[in-house]
Amino acid sequence: MSERYEMRFTGSGGQGVILASVILAEAAVLSGIRAVQSQAYGPEARGGVSKAETILSREDIWFSRVVQPDFLLALTQRALEQFSGDLAPGAVVMADESLHIPARLQGLQVLSLPILRTARETVGREMTANIVAVGAVNAALGLFPESIVLEAALRHVPRGTEAINRAALAAGAELASGRQVRIPRAALLRQNIA
Repeated sequence: MSERYEMRFTGSGGQGVILASVILAEAAVLSGIRAVQSQAYGPEARGGVSKAETILSREDIWFSRVVQPDFLLALTQRALEQFSGDLAPGAVVMADESLHIPARLQGLQVLSLPILRTARETVGREMTANIVAVGAVNAALGLFPESIVLEAALRHVPRGTEAINRAALAAGAELASGRQVRIPRAALLRQNIA
């Protein structure tokens, strides 16, 4: 079985899904796991569909393209529709609670969480939705210690926003608390992470 775990983060431009992907890739590297991160977005940039992908592996990553994502984060309906057609069997889909889950995803593990509402109402700034998502993704998949994810996040957020981003990570982790999913390939990555 491959130890490669493919992740896709989607939403609209301006929601920060690229940064979310970068933070989790950095957390992997800080944990001693190899990671490759890539991104794409429409010509509209803000408001257009945005996609970022991260591959995690304990082995060298010779092919840096995501082929069949094991995990999909979707923050908008358009992104969910556009980027969910090639998911791996048994994939995990994390979608904002406002999204309608297409019938074709019925056999997958789907977590519908109030990511955008939590950023807006609990954290107090909707623009922290990506950091809320990072906390939720990490907690649901059980990938890395929270201290490592926090370190990775603080390396990428603007100075002066550390407190609100800490709160966003904690709020995201709380959303997924007790909602861990079955992810056999990602479990291989967790071995020996301090």
